[in-house]
Amino acid sequence: MPASARALSAHQLRLIIDPATLGFASTAELTGLPLPWIGQERAEAAARFGLAMQQPDYHLFVLGDVGSGRASLLHQAMLAEAARRPVPPDLCYLHDFDAPDRPRALRLPAGQGRLLRQALADMGTRLETEVPQHLANPTFLADAARVEQRWQAQENDALVVLDAFALARQLRLVRNNGQMAITPLGPRGQPLSEAEARVLPPERRAAIARDEDALRAEIDRFAQAMHPLERERDAALAALRRAVVQPLVQQALHGARQIAPEATRLTQWLDQVERALLDSIDLLEPYYGDNEADAEADRKDDLDALLARCRVNLAVDNGGRSGAPVIVEDNPQQRSLMGSIDHGANADDADPGQADVSAIHAGSLLRAHGGFILLHLQDLTAEEGLWPRVRRFLRSRRLQISDDAGGSGAGGGAPAGLQPEPVEVDVKIVLVGSVDEYYALQDNDPEAARRFRVKVDFADRFIATPATHRATATFVAQCCAQRGLPHFGPEAVALLIEQSHREADDQGRQSARFAQAEALVIESAALCRMRNPADATALVQAADVQAALAAQRLRHNQTEEELHQTLVEGECLITLHGQAVGQVNALSQIDLTDYRFGFPVRITARSFAGQEGLLNIDREVHMSGPIHDKGVLILHGYLTALFSHVAPLALNASIVFEQEYSGVEGDSASCAELYALLSSLSGLPLRQGIAVTGALNQHGEVLPVGGINEKIEGWFQACAAAGLDGTQGALIPARNQRHLMLSRPILEAVERGLFHVYTVQHVSEGIALLTGEASGMGPGAVLAADAADEVTHTVLSRAEQTLRAYRRACQSAGHTRAGRTGRGRRRD
Repeated sequence: MPASARALSAHQLRLIIDPATLGFASTAELTGLPLPWIGQERAEAAARFGLAMQQPDYHLFVLGDVGSGRASLLHQAMLAEAARRPVPPDLCYLHDFDAPDRPRALRLPAGQGRLLRQALADMGTRLETEVPQHLANPTFLADAARVEQRWQAQENDALVVLDAFALARQLRLVRNNGQMAITPLGPRGQPLSEAEARVLPPERRAAIARDEDALRAEIDRFAQAMHPLERERDAALAALRRAVVQPLVQQALHGARQIAPEATRLTQWLDQVERALLDSIDLLEPYYGDNEADAEADRKDDLDALLARCRVNLAVDNGGRSGAPVIVEDNPQQRSLMGSIDHGANADDADPGQADVSAIHAGSLLRAHGGFILLHLQDLTAEEGLWPRVRRFLRSRRLQISDDAGGSGAGGGAPAGLQPEPVEVDVKIVLVGSVDEYYALQDNDPEAARRFRVKVDFADRFIATPATHRATATFVAQCCAQRGLPHFGPEAVALLIEQSHREADDQGRQSARFAQAEALVIESAALCRMRNPADATALVQAADVQAALAAQRLRHNQTEEELHQTLVEGECLITLHGQAVGQVNALSQIDLTDYRFGFPVRITARSFAGQEGLLNIDREVHMSGPIHDKGVLILHGYLTALFSHVAPLALNASIVFEQEYSGVEGDSASCAELYALLSSLSGLPLRQGIAVTGALNQHGEVLPVGGINEKIEGWFQACAAAGLDGTQGALIPARNQRHLMLSRPILEAVERGLFHVYTVQHVSEGIALLTGEASGMGPGAVLAADAADEVTHTVLSRAEQTLRAYRRACQSAGHTRAGRTGRGRRRD
């Protein structure tokens, strides 16, 4: 006996969770339990493997839907792995006195960067106080005075000889502010005035000129003789000052040298600092002399600049950490990710030799050295030029902070065009993206893709078990604890779990989009507080969850209500009762991205004799998508095979979605289209109270479709608005039964016999239900259709009779045309 459509009972239409099976009276009992990766065992294993792998190019690419917890769960795993790793070193940038535009990079054990920075800051303060004190010490001043006296005695002896040379030629040397002036003398040794000199005889004036030239030559020889003596004096004074200051500098640097004595690069740099300070001792001593205020201000500015070059820029400070760093970079830009060099307000006037390393700032990658950083691929590709820099970093594993990190280039006032030393960076990158982004990276950028050898694939849904239900309850408990929300009772949690099955469209699976569950928890808790404002201990009940779900729907379903109102007002033509030939109600789903709902659509078919075959009107006017067109072609193939014994088919048939103006996509209406066409061929009317959804293959087997719950609920809403009379229902694929998570009003209507949900395995079962006649086209009918001749009063036999009639009509029309053409033709 051929199979028939099967009516489902109410308990088969929805998974009902028994609150008693959850094992708690309040989620407050679960707050201390650890929260597992619910349903993400594969992703968890991949994440732990990748995070623990300490080899190059084993970065992680995390793919999955938004709201699946991919970022938050990876962050938790990163924190756990980071706690097991050692604390990475600090990173310092130091001024290079030999190459001022190329600051040195120095790594020190964690915490020692702070000590070094403080030691150098203390050194400057200490020297500013101690050096002037020691240079004002009486012992030093006495030693300096002796050096000056020694030099002065030598200069005085030379001046006596020079004065004698002048007097012997009746000339006098007058010294003023280091300058020497020559004055001629009269017979009595008195200086001659200009007037007296002009009245002298020419011979005397010529003699005075010769004597002055000789004296000037002698003055030049005096100066040449004194220069070495001055250099000796200055060298002696410098040596004396150095002898006093050097112990102070060495003592001031002693603490810095003891911080990391094994760090050769630090020792070399401190040697540079010591030399720079000893070469600029005069800056450490207050100025006393002419223009004292201006000169002292200039000295202080120069001293501040010198001490700034002697300071440490602690770019990455890991002191106080207990493990490796974990950074979640939510707003990656070139400056924030790669590091930057600040453009100071007065940088345009900066001396290239006086660049300040304090302008260097580490980005997230440098701060994540030795640990982990989480990034979103969409963010990296949003800013022009950022992804290429990340790719180069992945290839070299070295990072150099550059002036153009902010995208402005080297100009525009970056201090001295600094080029900090490149730094080796050991960081594990966790890159979050969608499935499409992952495979686009594999196809378009294999060089970068091979750096991410660990694929962490988050499922969008998972198989439900009592353990996952219990874990979901733990998730609710932790949400309540973290957000300070009232806890949930078991009935409310059971409804939340049922909703996760509804979001997965599967009685055996739950949705992995816990962001939606969290939002429902928050909204349900808010309604509970509104219901019990004075009772802080009140638990969230199932009614609160139902109210939150209703409120969510109300915020999104305006379009749905407007469409259903067209049914009530008769603007959209849908017949809910009775029968009609060549007409069937199909179930469709409308997806608004943030909201989905079902809505019925009328499909009509017309057939008549002809040679055009099956015409899909929506396809002809380019209002159907490729999947829908494929479904129609499959329908055509099945129909042709079904009636192959009547071939060639003499058929013209048209199918259309009535009142559909926005386009059609999907193959879930192909069963309904077949039923409408068979009704048109057989002349048997179809029940209008039963709406149809389902795809078919070339053997007539009914295939599952998506959006099954929304489709049935949309049809039920239309029927309920017109009044349920017990004849209405939905005809769906049997393979969709496990996907049913229908609303409770439908369950109640089915329980009362006012609404029905039928399932079919084969299209033959569906046409029999809709027509009330035997189909005559069971699963083997395609191969054994000749037997249909022996079956009368079936859908198949009636349709075959119509097709034979069509063929006879076409043949008769063909003979007639041929005869008329023959009578008018000239014969030889």
